[in-house]
Amino acid sequence: MKKLKCVIMRGGTSKGVFFHENELPRDLEERTATILRVMGSPDKRQIDGLGGADILTSKAIIIGPPSRPDADVDYIFGQVGITAPTVDYNTLCGNLSAAVAPFAIDEGLVRGNEPHTTVRIWCPTVGRYLGAQVEVKQGKAVYEGDYNMDGVPGTGSRISIDFSDTAGLITGALLPTGNMVDSIAVEGVGSVEVSIVDTSTVVAFVRGADLGLSGTEMPQDIDSDKSLIGKMEAIRLRVAELTNLAGRSPLLPMLAVVSPPLDYKNFVSGKTVPAQDLNIVAKVYAAGMMHKAYPVTGAIATGAAACIPGTIAHECASEKQDKDADFVIGHFSGLLPMKIGGEFEEGAFKLKAAEIYRTARRIMEGHVYI
Repeated sequence: MKKLKCVIMRGGTSKGVFFHENELPRDLEERTATILRVMGSPDKRQIDGLGGADILTSKAIIIGPPSRPDADVDYIFGQVGITAPTVDYNTLCGNLSAAVAPFAIDEGLVRGNEPHTTVRIWCPTVGRYLGAQVEVKQGKAVYEGDYNMDGVPGTGSRISIDFSDTAGLITGALLPTGNMVDSIAVEGVGSVEVSIVDTSTVVAFVRGADLGLSGTEMPQDIDSDKSLIGKMEAIRLRVAELTNLAGRSPLLPMLAVVSPPLDYKNFVSGKTVPAQDLNIVAKVYAAGMMHKAYPVTGAIATGAAACIPGTIAHECASEKQDKDADFVIGHFSGLLPMKIGGEFEEGAFKLKAAEIYRTARRIMEGHVYI
């Protein structure tokens, strides 16, 4: 029986298994087979592996020495199929990106300098950089702190992640169709208006009202409505065709259902989230189900879309009272603040700032048997 060294870490509202690059086979097919065995896929319970039978916890992270001289580490993300024997290496997990720098510091790949260390992360599968600033003490990442992020119990040390290099990450353009809004014909649904934005990932924005939703629904309310799920999947697939993403990944594009700010209940705590505390209500559908928190990559796209006049996200979003204030997304599990901004230059919108805050935790280290 073979064993592999690994670390289980939480980053933001996701959890994954972290590997040093040299622990895994170099051959892509062998690497994929190894990761599937580690996670216990395909199996809806992932009972024979480390996967948590949820899109948020069926993730593998591969960290290695930098392949570029201007980076500190390489970061490869694999979204592991639960019931399908697949590992998708073509996207990023924004939440688990928060754990990359702490892992690299704790594992000796990057020297940690007090009080904060900035790690430049190269993502070779998508060809972009991320930046992460981590609190450091005595050469190790600090996990304890007073920063609270919705969707995760307790508090932790705040980690800032810079996604400003990710405009046009997947399709090569911030607005893949060149339009603020597209009216698309979807079989079984009819004509639907969508705004498609590519920043960190590709997200198609639809009005909740156009789907008969108020914005106060819980994830189980939507997931249990098979007719509605079928309509959202049909819209997502039509957008995939429109953006040449058909068949590329079950996560591309994501579908975000957006509504103007309103009071709603936090899915996790049951407490009321006041409309005055947020700029937009947004719920993400991907991989056949509603995302119970909010994907960081989707959040960056949502913030960028809300900055662009003429998009559906901008239409639904309330303006910030202070230009330096955070833009806040209200999602199933609470609030997600970010620094986001841009401006039009020569007729095209340019993303100038895209920074999000997360916490992370090193949960365990050891060996997994395969």
